[in-house]
Amino acid sequence: MKTDVKKIFGSNVFNDAVMKERLPKAAYKKMKATIDAGAELDPEVADIVAHEMKEWAIEKGATHFTHWFQPLTGITAEKHDAFIDPQGDGTTLLRFSGKELIKGEPDASSFPSGGLRATFEARGYTAWDCTSPAFIKETPHSTILCIPTAFCSYKGEALDKKTPLLRSMQALEIQVLRILRLFGNKTAKHVTTSVGPEQEYFLVDKEKFLKRKDLIFTGRTLFGAMPPKGQEMDDHYFGVIPERVLEFMEKFNEELWKLGISAKTQHNEVAPAQHEIAPIYDQNNIATDHNQLVMETAQRVADELGLKCLLHEKPFAGINGSGKHNNWSICTDEGENLLDPGETPHENMQFLLFLAAILRAVDEHADLLRLSASTPGNDHRLGANEAPPAIISIFLGEQLEDVVEQFVDNGEATSSLEGEEYISGVHSLPHFQKDATDRNRTSPFAFTGNKFEFRMVGSTQSIADPNTVLNTIVAEVLSDMADRLEASDDLPMAIHDMIKDTIAAHNRIIFNGNGYSDEWVAEAERRGLPNIKCMVDAVPALVKEDAVEIFEKHGVYTKAEMESRAEVMYETYAKTINIEALTMIDMAKKQIVPATIKYQTSLAESVNAIKAASSAVDTSVQEALMADISANLKAMYAALAHLEEVTNKAEEMEEGAEQGHYYHDVVFAAMDELRKPADKLEMLVAKSAWPFPSYGDLIFEV
Repeated sequence: MKTDVKKIFGSNVFNDAVMKERLPKAAYKKMKATIDAGAELDPEVADIVAHEMKEWAIEKGATHFTHWFQPLTGITAEKHDAFIDPQGDGTTLLRFSGKELIKGEPDASSFPSGGLRATFEARGYTAWDCTSPAFIKETPHSTILCIPTAFCSYKGEALDKKTPLLRSMQALEIQVLRILRLFGNKTAKHVTTSVGPEQEYFLVDKEKFLKRKDLIFTGRTLFGAMPPKGQEMDDHYFGVIPERVLEFMEKFNEELWKLGISAKTQHNEVAPAQHEIAPIYDQNNIATDHNQLVMETAQRVADELGLKCLLHEKPFAGINGSGKHNNWSICTDEGENLLDPGETPHENMQFLLFLAAILRAVDEHADLLRLSASTPGNDHRLGANEAPPAIISIFLGEQLEDVVEQFVDNGEATSSLEGEEYISGVHSLPHFQKDATDRNRTSPFAFTGNKFEFRMVGSTQSIADPNTVLNTIVAEVLSDMADRLEASDDLPMAIHDMIKDTIAAHNRIIFNGNGYSDEWVAEAERRGLPNIKCMVDAVPALVKEDAVEIFEKHGVYTKAEMESRAEVMYETYAKTINIEALTMIDMAKKQIVPATIKYQTSLAESVNAIKAASSAVDTSVQEALMADISANLKAMYAALAHLEEVTNKAEEMEEGAEQGHYYHDVVFAAMDELRKPADKLEMLVAKSAWPFPSYGDLIFEV
């Protein structure tokens, strides 16, 4: 049966069309003013909306509602409440009030808070984000009305990822409108960042997944020898999608389309068993909500179909990991994309000013942008020949690079390169105009026509963090620019000079070459660009004085909120590596060592049996294999003892920067030393005797 996409798209969303149909005209008008212009919400309107939302949800089969929020765990949270309102006669009514819609009260002490909340301080609040539509979450066993919300403590501190994101969107909007007014735009009233996050993921067989403790507990393989073939033939990328995966993708798309998520593109990625989905752009906070639903839905649908979806940045060593390309642009309520250079970028002074602002923001705050893409899993990925290096740089492409060079060399730009005509040499193939610039997949922050693609973001991450940072640092630069331009006596000349001077001052951040090369690492060092190689080295950027000043100035974070997030990041890193180390110890002790000894014993018994049968039979091969196994087993056992020792020491340390660095520098290194002999043993022990599925089983047998 074919899916009727037009019929199901948005069918589980309490969107504008549903509100327009169900709400009285006056209530709808007031609700739109709140959503579009930030007008204060009328409590009476909230009651009307709540009633109609409840009726709509019940028609869809819902019995419960939840305030759906995004705590500092990086995943979503929900507490379900039934619509029931018991009556005194033993019956019940189904009710949902405006008060219940607007405010919820989850426990604020059981989520990570970085010291903002003590264990005994339990009260927290969720507040309805009416700019992101409510939706119905359908699973095989439940139908729940989900209301997107922000989450804060009793004292008002942001305990989630959405609140700072909304604050940063507001901060950027204020500064962008100031700039637009200087260019004569008096009619734009609303500005938002438009985001389209591509999502990479792996699919593996569920039965095989459940036989690997490392995948169950950590999301990645901690042991595993490479199979004879990996991704070196480049035959998986954009290849024919396997039928079992197509079945998953079809169901996955249907579920996303019901939620109003514009899943557009799907394909095989570079690594075996790796795939990607890309949506059409949406408003920043809605795109963030949608991406959380993409990850959650992918895992649920895969599980229903006997698969497991792996979102970890590096589930398998030796092949590509997964990222989440964050495509970011700035748009007005009049439909203008402020990052669209137009046909003649050298003449588009408004675009060039925004471009210059972004160059400066990324250059001056590269450490914050690097921090925003930091996760324990992303440490495995950044810098390898599959992802951007840990060095922040900007790719502009030939056309804009030429405009920039004209400003640097001549103080102005007088021309723009144009794309050439594509001519294949085959008469039957069409001719068309090529883009004016190529793309660069090695760049962490690349201009791709009318947007910037931040390619460093990890596949497990909420996109709230990188977008909060990006919005804020650009807002800060635009604020300074607006201050100076508003005080100018000759605005056109002041704009020209500001573009010229800013580009010249921050030209070092532009790099259009191969970001994977060793030469670029050396060149970046010469340019003075930071190379922050791991998460624990990135965290201090969050609490440095100038960062606190910027975020507080724009009302995005308070100093306490920033300090708390730094603490949470250190804790997250330490706990992640600790779980991985303990899992390795468990697998080594309970699975690999016993299986190896058992196989070794069978070899010894075989040798003894052969010798007993005939002393003339050569058993040197078996004995050499036994010696090789013994040597690696001994090395593994010594590495296991060392890992246990350093892990125990790390657990006893006080939480914070010192513990985080110890886990990175000592525990993680010990884990690597344990893995080496274990992976060698996998190649020596018979497959039938090895205690869990191999890489080949996982990535080539989906």
